[in-house]
Amino acid sequence: MQANAPTVAAPAAPRRTRRARVAWGGHVVTVGGGAPVRVQSMTNTGTADAAATAAQVKELAQAGSELVRITVNTPEAAAAVPAIRELLDRMGIAVPLIGDFHYNGHRLLTEFPGCAQALSKYRINPGNVGKGGKRDAQFAQMIEAALKWDKPVRIGVNWGSLDQDLLARLMDENSRRPRPWDTRQVMAEALIASALESARAAESLGMRGEQIILSCKVSGVQDLIAVYRALARRCDYALHLGLTEAGMGVKGTVASSSALAILLQESIGDTIRVSLTPRPGEARAQEVVVALEILQALGLRAFAPSVTACPGCGRTASTAFQQLAAQIDDHLRAQMPLWRDQYPGVETLKVAVMGCIVNGPGESRHADIGISLPGTGEQPAAPVFIDGQKAMTLRGENIAAEFQAIVQGYVEKKFGSPA
Repeated sequence: MQANAPTVAAPAAPRRTRRARVAWGGHVVTVGGGAPVRVQSMTNTGTADAAATAAQVKELAQAGSELVRITVNTPEAAAAVPAIRELLDRMGIAVPLIGDFHYNGHRLLTEFPGCAQALSKYRINPGNVGKGGKRDAQFAQMIEAALKWDKPVRIGVNWGSLDQDLLARLMDENSRRPRPWDTRQVMAEALIASALESARAAESLGMRGEQIILSCKVSGVQDLIAVYRALARRCDYALHLGLTEAGMGVKGTVASSSALAILLQESIGDTIRVSLTPRPGEARAQEVVVALEILQALGLRAFAPSVTACPGCGRTASTAFQQLAAQIDDHLRAQMPLWRDQYPGVETLKVAVMGCIVNGPGESRHADIGISLPGTGEQPAAPVFIDGQKAMTLRGENIAAEFQAIVQGYVEKKFGSPA
């Protein structure tokens, strides 16, 4: 009996969501409604320092962030937002800015109209809008500002800053159930209910559903997956994904990748952020790099040429292939700001840098362009494969520089405009 061909996993059918528009000037980023999953990041500068904040926004945007959120927490920060926008415009950085508001957003958006206008979107946390009788009025003030300036909003609920009145109400209701839920289930329901009730309140004030994006952030991988699966079943708003505190380095990268990959594979999520804690001196843009790699690894988007390289083993005592792989990867990333406009489609390029004869030729043939370096005891020769065919063999001391030049020539020929 003939075996059936294996099925290659693919993301679930696109979730039907409303299509939001986040714009600045003539630059529009569409979110949801079948648009590509968008990458977001956030600055950690004091927003009142307009120059430092604009510089970091530029760094994040050039790394690939399509939306950048800034803290707007004081009158000084709100007053600086128009200057930040102006500095970015002068530098040619059109990335939309999102204002992150807690506690006093209703006042800042009202008292600083320049801030309200210069931002492209407002982030509102229902748990930090106001207490008791002030909550509805202060929430309404923020929605009214969004309506006045025609800005979308993200209603972003956080595990650590839940609406305590809502949580108490749900806990009370739970105590009357024949089989009460455990505390984590009630808190998950509180997150979802807070987001949905706030979205409905915003629509009752005049916002259109396509102007609203929701998020329900937690810090645990399994909790995030459970909450977003439930949220996706209960609404058609665009959704923003991310662990609220992913952590540092490898831990934060793995946790974010694990959670986001599962949800994105199920077609849940329209924007993502990887909330990494930078190590001292580490670039803030690392969180953007991780987000891009998650989307590219899942085959959802392509941002930069990919470099396949073997991990090394006893056959590859030399570090030559590691050095060349790093050199080529760094070169491709450094060239992308220029290549993105000059060579459309170059982000789909696949390069292989392999370390020995076992998998080297095969992997190199599967790439657009690849090189198989000699392993321990092999002949000092490095065959180069282009579009699946052996094109040449490099020898000598300048293999790295020669291969880099071959890659550059391939990019110009394949992705450059016809003469």
